[in-house]
Amino acid sequence: MFFRQYYLECLSHASYLIGDTATGRAVVVDPQRDIVEYLADAESHGLRIETVLETHFHADFLSGHLELAERTGATIGYGRAAEGRTEFPITTYADGDLIRLGEVELEVRETPGHTPESISIVVYPRGASAAPYGVLTGDTMFIGDVGRPDLLSSEGVTADELASQLFHSLHEKLLTLPDDTKVYPAHGAGSACGKNLSTETVSTIGEQRRMNYALAPMTEEQFVEAVTQGQSVAPLYFSFAANRNREQRELLPEDITVPTLTITEVLARQREGAVVIDARDDTAFAAGHLRGSINVGLGGRFAEYAGEVMTPETPIVLVTPPGHEPEAKVRLARIGFDNVVGALEHPVATFLAQPELVERLSRLSAEALAERIRAVDDLVVIDVRNPGEVALGGIDGALPISLPALFTQLDVLDRDAPTVVYCAGGYRSAIASSLLRSHGFTDVSDLVGGYTAWQTLSPQR
Repeated sequence: MFFRQYYLECLSHASYLIGDTATGRAVVVDPQRDIVEYLADAESHGLRIETVLETHFHADFLSGHLELAERTGATIGYGRAAEGRTEFPITTYADGDLIRLGEVELEVRETPGHTPESISIVVYPRGASAAPYGVLTGDTMFIGDVGRPDLLSSEGVTADELASQLFHSLHEKLLTLPDDTKVYPAHGAGSACGKNLSTETVSTIGEQRRMNYALAPMTEEQFVEAVTQGQSVAPLYFSFAANRNREQRELLPEDITVPTLTITEVLARQREGAVVIDARDDTAFAAGHLRGSINVGLGGRFAEYAGEVMTPETPIVLVTPPGHEPEAKVRLARIGFDNVVGALEHPVATFLAQPELVERLSRLSAEALAERIRAVDDLVVIDVRNPGEVALGGIDGALPISLPALFTQLDVLDRDAPTVVYCAGGYRSAIASSLLRSHGFTDVSDLVGGYTAWQTLSPQR
């Protein structure tokens, strides 16, 4: 058996290539949109990708099922509850169906809860009558957590209903597997598809039975309460991506190019409604950037956070470190943000040549923020961390608005009030402060080092 997990850190996304090396037949499960690694591994190991299996309609990334189907001729498979819900042809699988690659067999188990169509895939290296090697749990079970059941309320399915389904899926479909069965989820720490995901990317059923809070002995009612409370605000682009994954859309090109734009062209694009995403790190951005641009550094969860500061179809102009324009475009494409119209040519030289177009990011040390809180009566302090982080402590009087919610609440905030934003370490607050400035807020700063720096101040603050 050939088995490989592909882990995409910037989206906390795991996908899989599974093949029978004797027959050469293979499947890919939950692929990312740029598919070159699957194709290269399949070719080097003599495998033919015949099926693309999706554990559910993903909301946090745009899947590569259409790209793989086009390149390999593979069929696309979902759980039975996905029937009639896609614009492209699919094969659906019911509980207990087997996909035979040769001696390697895959068993589909319907595990609704995160979504109605969710499935898990049990991997048998020597046939389904022998012991399983592992189970691909999608977003049903994570390492240390389970899938959130609250993402489909807008579609008329309540979180409590899905949580009840999830309880039965876990106990009747996954925890019935042997304790040494390996658990391979679709996501790890940092994903907004759960609230307590581990940094580990593989575990076992036995280990999860002992350590996963959601699998501790409890009633169904207690489980529903436990998994529906304390979830973070879902990123803005989630509903867009979930719908896009059902559509017959344009494919990601094999050759990624980004046109260069002069500063005159960029300014014209801005006036027409384009958002300038400056993907340099926050230090470089703070030193000088095009007025009105938003800082989302490539060094972090670039695509996810870019998806929280604009609507999906917004035209995008990039400012990147030299040579990183294609990387930025691909990472945006992974969440379906395909409308990159170009990148500013020679940004640093342009900023030096036309300083009237440039502004700096106002940043405060923890000491300076403490002094400003004492001195400015109408200061607005905004905490853009997630609810779970806020619950562990924060700056007294801060207004909790997590970064995914900030874009939707711009109009309820006073654009003229002196404002300071902070997060845990500074990455998200740089995004938030630049977002506010780009929407006309006149006096905005962020806290260097975030709440971590604030905690180092003496108790006399």
